[in-house]
Amino acid sequence: MSRIGKQIIKIPAGVTVTITTGYVIVKGPKGELNRPLNRLVTILVENDTVTLTVPHPEEKRDRSLWGTWGSHISNMIIGVTEGFKKQLEINGVGYRVAMQGKDLKLEVGFSHPVIFSIPLAIQASVEKNVITLVSFDKELLGTTAAELRAIRKPEPYKGKGIKYTTEIVRRKAGKTASKGA
Repeated sequence: MSRIGKQIIKIPAGVTVTITTGYVIVKGPKGELNRPLNRLVTILVENDTVTLTVPHPEEKRDRSLWGTWGSHISNMIIGVTEGFKKQLEINGVGYRVAMQGKDLKLEVGFSHPVIFSIPLAIQASVEKNVITLVSFDKELLGTTAAELRAIRKPEPYKGKGIKYTTEIVRRKAGKTASKGA
């Protein structure tokens, strides 16, 4: 049995979960999310709860889909009610970030500034050297944050680059002077 999949998901007030042909649609105060359904997972919406079942809970593939879809629907409900937030920090001498309309202008050690366009469903803000991304779509938010970090990953010697604020960069010792004769 999947521990996550067998849990009953409560639908808060102001949120509607609809199952249409091939899609699950979640609407709430922050927006609307939809996801194509998997044919092996049966989703039942009644009263203010969502229940998931699979045809063969003893098979590994069905169990994994059961838990995955339970997490997907929970994340969709949390997203349309509360939303999600990721913060990235820029470290390095001369490394800067600024908003340029809806886009981010990054100066991170290249010979040219990098312009990063933010998707429509994400709000970005910059304060000093911290970029804050807020969205109701957890998957899009995570992908965008990962793409932003990939522009200049933190390096282990000086710690320069773009990192998540919760990330810890393991530092390495640099070259040591030789003990020559």
